[in-house]
This record gives sequence, C-alpha cells and structure tokens, in this order.
Amino acid sequence: MTYFYLAIAIVTEVIGTSALKATEEFTKFWPSLVVVVSYAFSFYFMALVVKHLPIGITYAIWSGLGIVLVAVIGALWYKQMPDIAAIIGMALIVIGVVVIFIFSKTVGH
Repeated sequence: MTYFYLAIAIVTEVIGTSALKATEEFTKFWPSLVVVVSYAFSFYFMALVVKHLPIGITYAIWSGLGIVLVAVIGALWYKQMPDIAAIIGMALIVIGVVVIFIFSKTVGH
C-alpha cells in the first residue's frame, strides 16, 4: 500500500502544480480550489508514506517524479518545451529515482 499511496501523492501534486498557471495568481476560484485540494491530498498521502519509508527517500521520489511529470504536462498542455539541458537534467533525476529503487536498502523491495 505504501507505494500506492506514494503514487497518489505524486499524481495529486502533479495535478495541483499543473493547475497553478490556470489560477492566474490565485484570482480564478476553480483552478485555485483544484490547487489547494490537490496539495492537501498530496500531503495527506505523503504523511501516510513516511510512516513506512524514510522521509528523504519519500521526498526524493515524490519530487523527482513530480518534476518530470509536470514538465511533460507543461510541454503537452501549455506548449512549454524544455530544452536539451532540461531534458538531460530530468533524465538524471529519473536515473536517480531508479538507483534508489534498485540499490537502496532503505526502501522495501
């Protein structure tokens, strides 16, 4: 269940972050509500995850995958294409998450 909760935390954070632009500096009610509710769900599920995984590992996975997913949504939805340096950087983040999952003894396999 831990990784399921982590996935929910990541997805809801990505929804909230992706909706930030639509809030127009929190002047639009519905997008602002989506951001607040999404972040509330994300942090709730992260709180469940840190009962079973170290907070540093949890945050590394949550933020790393969130960065990549938000960049993909930014490219598809907002037409904000990352340059090659950004793509390389995000690839390194994904590699870091994979290294944690494969080699770290602090995560349950």
